[in-house]
Amino acid sequence: MELSEKFYGIIQKISGEVRDTNAPTLRLLGQLIGENIGNGGVLHTFGSGHSGILAQELVHRAGGLVPVSAVVDPTGGWAETLPGYGSRLVDRHHQNFGLLSGETIIVISNSGRNPSPIEIATRCKELGLTVAALTSLEMSRQSESLHPSGKRLYEIADHVLDNCGVSGDAALAIPGRPEKVGPTSTFSGALLLNLLAMEIIEFMIRKGDPVPILRSANLPGAREYNAEISARYRHRLSRPL
Repeated sequence: MELSEKFYGIIQKISGEVRDTNAPTLRLLGQLIGENIGNGGVLHTFGSGHSGILAQELVHRAGGLVPVSAVVDPTGGWAETLPGYGSRLVDRHHQNFGLLSGETIIVISNSGRNPSPIEIATRCKELGLTVAALTSLEMSRQSESLHPSGKRLYEIADHVLDNCGVSGDAALAIPGRPEKVGPTSTFSGALLLNLLAMEIIEFMIRKGDPVPILRSANLPGAREYNAEISARYRHRLSRPL
C-alpha cells in the first residue's frame, strides 16, 4: 500500500495549500504582532489537548522570538469540554503574567468546537487582545459547537489561519477499513506558526526595531545571551528563560 509514500505526497500538497491560502493573513498578522513586540508586547498562544503541542512550538524556541508565552492547560485537554474552564484559565494567566490590550493570542483548535478554546478567545477579546485562530475550516464548518453560545472558534476570532486539513484530521484512507490514518494538523500547524514567526521577524527588521531572538542553549555563551535579552520579559512569560 506504501502508506508512508502516500502520506508524504499529502503533506507536500498541504504545505503548498497552507502557504498560498494563508499568505495574506500571515503578512497582516506579522505586521500587527511585529509592531506590538517592537513596543514591548508579548505574543500569547493556547492549545488544548493535542493542540497544546503547537501552543508550545514558538515558546522558548532556538531561532525564535523571546516574547512568546503559552496559556497552559494543566489537565492536558481533559477539561476542554467543560464550560467555564477556559475562562478561568485566561483569568489565571492574566493574573500571573498579564494579557495586555493590543497584544495578540493565537488560539489553536483543529475542530474549533470545544468550550475551552472558544472561551479563551472570547475572554481575551474582552481584555482587548487580538485573537487569531489556527483551525481546520473544513472540519469546523462541519462540526456542531459544544459551547453554550453555539459558536465555533473561527466565528469568534479576528483572524483565521486555516491548516487546510480534512474533517477528522486523518487524511489517508486504508482499503477495506472505515478508519483513516495520517493526521496532518500538527505538521501544517507548525508550518503556519513558523511562517508567521518569519513574517514578524522580517517586519521588525524592515522597521529597524531590535529583534529579540533566542540562541540555542547548546551554543557557546548562548545561555548568558538569552538571559540578558529576555530580562525585560521576566515576569511576563509562562516559561521563564
